[in-house]
Amino acid sequence: MSLRLDFLRHGETEQGGGLRGSLDDLLTETGWQQLNTAVAPLSGWQRIVSSPLRRCALFAEQLAVQRNLPLEYSNDLRELHFGVWEGKHPSELMQTQADELGRFWADPYAYTPPGAESLQAFAARIDSALQHLYACYAGQRLLVVCHAGVMRLLLARARGLAPAALLQVTVGYAELVSLQFDRQDGLRELIA
Repeated sequence: MSLRLDFLRHGETEQGGGLRGSLDDLLTETGWQQLNTAVAPLSGWQRIVSSPLRRCALFAEQLAVQRNLPLEYSNDLRELHFGVWEGKHPSELMQTQADELGRFWADPYAYTPPGAESLQAFAARIDSALQHLYACYAGQRLLVVCHAGVMRLLLARARGLAPAALLQVTVGYAELVSLQFDRQDGLRELIA
């Protein structure tokens, strides 16, 4: 039995781009519009699961009410914590920590920013969330409102990319991707 997971990245935030990580930004009006547009033509979910960070959770709450769907939060679906890089834009880091940023972009599993969560710990957290969702909801279709880092990790795996290629996967604001997961075959990307 498989589990279908439609992953939706949050929309544009008030603080803009950069390494937002565990910062709890709110969505802009544009961010709300992006999300509403992304889900407007879609249906068929049995449940919504969301990161507890407001840029995800507030939209998930609104949609759950509108669609009369159960909602749960998963701390394991939070974005990667970037340590001292939290809130900084890569262009800013290029001026002060270009070598470190280059090492991170080249292989985020091999270099962890100062005070940040390692990619190994992040991946274990995401795996835990995936296993929990499968154990509870196998056979269902879920909407998962989360972050680019979560989606990059899972898409890289589904596409069979090397771990070092993780940051080559791009995920835009309010982008929706569908994955199928089962314990025997792992992750598979569903192309619409």
